[in-house]
Amino acid sequence: MTQSELFTAPAGRIGTDESGKGDYFGPLVIAGFYLEDAQEPVLRELGVRDSKTLSDKRCRNIAETLRAGYSHSVVAVGPEKYNELYAKMRNLNKLLAWGHARVIENLLEQVPAVRAVTDQFGDAKFVLNALLKKGRTIELVQRPRAEEDAAVAAASILARAEFLKRLELLGRDWGLDLPKGAGPPVDQAAAAFVKRHGAEALAKVAKTHFKTTERALRAV
Repeated sequence: MTQSELFTAPAGRIGTDESGKGDYFGPLVIAGFYLEDAQEPVLRELGVRDSKTLSDKRCRNIAETLRAGYSHSVVAVGPEKYNELYAKMRNLNKLLAWGHARVIENLLEQVPAVRAVTDQFGDAKFVLNALLKKGRTIELVQRPRAEEDAAVAAASILARAEFLKRLELLGRDWGLDLPKGAGPPVDQAAAAFVKRHGAEALAKVAKTHFKTTERALRAV
């Protein structure tokens, strides 16, 4: 899109959301989705809603359609990089803000958005401070249950689909099933992983600041 086209195209909004934040195994994925107001009914017809209400298969199918037809950006932070960034920031909300700011900035290079909508996490200043010059020219709206907004719901689907793909590939690479979420099945998988690959390898597949790490090491 040329600069002149950017200024004559219908203005819309960017929605952002993340996946993997509460999952011990796998990456943290943040996605951004650009939506013109006139396109909202089309998204609803596609079945776009909060990805947590969709099956994995349905989520992946809708994500494929969204990737093919709409402007979007996805930033995936693999476990090793995640652990490195977390060790520096010591604050998950700051890490999330960095990711949300990056997808907003990426999309602003492509689209004429006038505002961005994100879920509310931590202090709103985290995202504002992480935005660069271009990102600070738009209205940033942070609110609870932001997935009710179609643009954020679409972003949540893109983020979750990417998370699922990367988690599956990670499991194949290491020869173990890596479950989603946290809890007893994840604890068992983490202990099995340590027995097979050693404690140091956990940083390559998991978010090691979770208490799951301590339980896995005690179980071995």
